[in-house]
This record gives sequence, structure tokens and C-alpha cells, in this order.
Amino acid sequence: MRAYLAGSLTLAFVCSAAAQQFGSEDLAPYLPSPQAVVERMLEVAQLKQGETLYDLGAGDGRIVITAAQKFGANAVGVEISEALCKSMTRKVTALNLDSQIRIIHVNALKVDLTPADVVTLYLLTSSNARLRPNLEKYLKPTARVVSLDFGMPGWKASKMESVKADRQTRTIYLYQMSDRAADSKGK
Repeated sequence: MRAYLAGSLTLAFVCSAAAQQFGSEDLAPYLPSPQAVVERMLEVAQLKQGETLYDLGAGDGRIVITAAQKFGANAVGVEISEALCKSMTRKVTALNLDSQIRIIHVNALKVDLTPADVVTLYLLTSSNARLRPNLEKYLKPTARVVSLDFGMPGWKASKMESVKADRQTRTIYLYQMSDRAADSKGK
């Protein structure tokens, strides 16, 4: 019982600390994804060399860095926090990935996603709902959207996968934009 209580208090503290950094313009608090989950998200997306990935709410940059280093993709990190953007930019430069990665300091709701082949999200369900019109407007039929832990309201995932990392089970949702086009034609 004590271990359970201690774990609950630790989780409450972590969530409280994250919530303190969560402003009205933000779509989610900053909580980094475990590296094993990041890699699996990109594998589920079937990210290919030369494709362009947009990470909406890029945080510390681990998704864009992994996309460039491990998958040979071009990547755009979209982040509203100026401090996180500066930190990501320093990491990208230190890793000599400036030719593959671009960091944008802007609200994800204001980004033209037309170049994206893959979009990654680790946002709240309500934030995904707010982003959905932009995804539907800008993404080409061949694009894929991968969301960690929070589904896209109104969309049916083409694949859902559970991944264990850091003693937690995480859910990866994959959406194919070609499915969205088929849905809208059927209406």
C-alpha cells in the first residue's frame, strides 16, 4: 500500500509540474516520450528516407532527431515554447543535422502541413480535435498521422499498437490520410 501511495504521489507531482508549464496557447504539457516509443512510432508510420516528418509539439526534439539520424528523413519540429526551440536548435546544430532538421517556433494550429509525409503527435485528445481540420486541409492522401496515447476524434485508426516502456503501456495510433479521403467521398 505504501509503494502504491508513493507511486501515486510521484505521478501527481510529475503531472502537477507539467501542468504548471501548460499555458492557454499550448496544446499539451511537455512530457518527453521514451526513446523506444519514439522509434516504434516512426516504424509504425513506415517513415522512409527522404520523406518529410512534422512533429507538432516537438518538445526536446527527440522525434525529429531520430527521424533524421535513424530513418534518413527530413524533419520539422514545431514547438510553441521558445526555450524548447532554442534547446532543440542547439542539439540539432551539435549533431550536424541542420541540413535535415528545421525548428519552427509557432503554435501548431498555425502551420502549413502541405510538405508533410508523416505527422507525429503526443497531444491531448481535445488538442488533436483542434488540429484535425488543419490535418484534413493540408495533408496529401499519402500522408500518415501517428499519435501517441491520444486518438483522433472522428477518425478510425488503421493500426493501433501497444508498446511497453518505462513500466508503462503506451498506445500508438496510425491514421492514413487516404482513409480520410475515402470517408469524405462516402458521405
